[in-house]
Amino acid sequence: MSFFTRRTSAILIVLVTIPLGLLWRHLPLPFFAWKYGGSALWTIALYWSVAALAPQLRSAAVALISVLLSALVELSRLVNQPVLNAFRQTLAGRLILGRYFSLRDIAAYWITIALLFCIDQNMSARKLGR
Repeated sequence: MSFFTRRTSAILIVLVTIPLGLLWRHLPLPFFAWKYGGSALWTIALYWSVAALAPQLRSAAVALISVLLSALVELSRLVNQPVLNAFRQTLAGRLILGRYFSLRDIAAYWITIALLFCIDQNMSARKLGR
């Protein structure tokens, strides 16, 4: 049995991704890399958080839950509630929910999730010796 279970691997990925995501927004990068690299890092943290919370789920289920959660978070930006708006103005609110709705962000999330699904599938296949 490998030391790195799926849960352990997922937690380690999240623990590396979050600080990298926080640092990312402060790097002098071209706008496209800055914007969509940050979106990709947010999605990586989301996907592997789901995998860490439910390591028994197959990659497809983790991907589906991540697709739904990412779309819900993006769509929540269209909801105009005082409490939600106040939370969005905090650092945690900006990092978790963001402030502005964008279909391009949804596309970026879903492309990232598709790539992560492939990586997750490959990792699972290697552990099973396929």
